[in-house]
Amino acid sequence: MERSLIIIKPDAVQRGLVGEITKRFENKGLKLVGCKMMQLDDAILKEHYAHLIDKPFFPGISSFMQSTPVIVQCWEGYEAVESMRIIVGITKARGADAGTVRGDLAMSFQCNVVHASDSSENAEIEVKRFFKEGEIFEYNKTDFEHVYAGDEK
Repeated sequence: MERSLIIIKPDAVQRGLVGEITKRFENKGLKLVGCKMMQLDDAILKEHYAHLIDKPFFPGISSFMQSTPVIVQCWEGYEAVESMRIIVGITKARGADAGTVRGDLAMSFQCNVVHASDSSENAEIEVKRFFKEGEIFEYNKTDFEHVYAGDEK
């Protein structure tokens, strides 16, 4: 099974969309293995957005991401990263397909309600960045019998 990170961003927290967004992943059949609310600081944002730190818009991202606590979640499932990227939709929310989280709930490039890991490699790094040892849980999700075929478990 693969794990992936979701950050429910300040705009979604402010708009009361935490449950709606979480429900999308639950309905897909993914397993929530970690969840917490946290206030992001400069250090974690500089690490997480290291590829954007030299861009002129980075201060705006940093300010936005610190404006409200966020919800960080770790989800698990077969090909979870790819599945979650499909559910989330493209970054530019105005252009995201209807039925996706961003297509249904957002209009902005920055205020696009969620961050989702973009690759298996980044997912591993991001989960470790946001969750300490003991904050990710192992448990038997009984409905996996009805979500995956035997060779996918």
